[in-house]
Amino acid sequence: MLELTSISKSFGGLKVLDDVNLTVPQGSIFGLIGPNGAGKTTVFNLITGLIPPTSGTITFDGADLAGLPPHRITRLGIARTFQNIRIFKEMSLLENVLVGRHRHIDYGVISMLFSLPDYRAQEAAARTRAYELLDWVGLGGKAHEIADTLSYGEQRRLEIARALATEPHLLLLDEPVAGMNPAEKTELMKAVRAINERGYTVFLIEHDMRFVMGLCEQVAVLNFGRIITCDKPEAVRNNPDVIEAYLGRDDDANTRERA
Repeated sequence: MLELTSISKSFGGLKVLDDVNLTVPQGSIFGLIGPNGAGKTTVFNLITGLIPPTSGTITFDGADLAGLPPHRITRLGIARTFQNIRIFKEMSLLENVLVGRHRHIDYGVISMLFSLPDYRAQEAAARTRAYELLDWVGLGGKAHEIADTLSYGEQRRLEIARALATEPHLLLLDEPVAGMNPAEKTELMKAVRAINERGYTVFLIEHDMRFVMGLCEQVAVLNFGRIITCDKPEAVRNNPDVIEAYLGRDDDANTRERA
């Protein structure tokens, strides 16, 4: 579904990504992990058109994403959430999700001004879908509450519902459980599994290893801008290069004995 081929990205003299190759299979839950500063969010920014790659190609369902603006990439079927929650806190949950439906509404100004049948039908369909998506993430009972009243974990789930409102084929989740307590993480894991079972491909970045290993079918590890392995969770967990990337390496075998 999504393929990154020989992707590199430099900011001035700083090379953030170096010859990154990744393939995200359709229908999977795919994880990308790595230490802070490894370049993970840069990968998402490249996929969604926020920044261009220095070199390499990104294809989605056979379409080349190079040079496409974010709204065109959204129309192709890619949606994302961000590390920092970006919801409209002064609006209701329902209104937040309806914002994500904008690309599926095509009635004209005249139809809206005079409340013509086409306008009423599309608005009703959008609201029905928004209620459904809120139910998917466990927020159906709070549709008319103001978003700012939600807990941190609930705001994360609202952001996912709004992303789903664009009707993507691929959902990108950037550190979805950051700042959550254990109960909220469990609820989100259930929600992501349910979303995947409904036919959505999920590609996530996360630091919480328990969450990643318990959810993803395949995990890639990025370190200093390069992919060091891509495998099943158990193999990644036991990979010595991954352990070294996270914990470091003791070059002096006698160091610990002298300590």
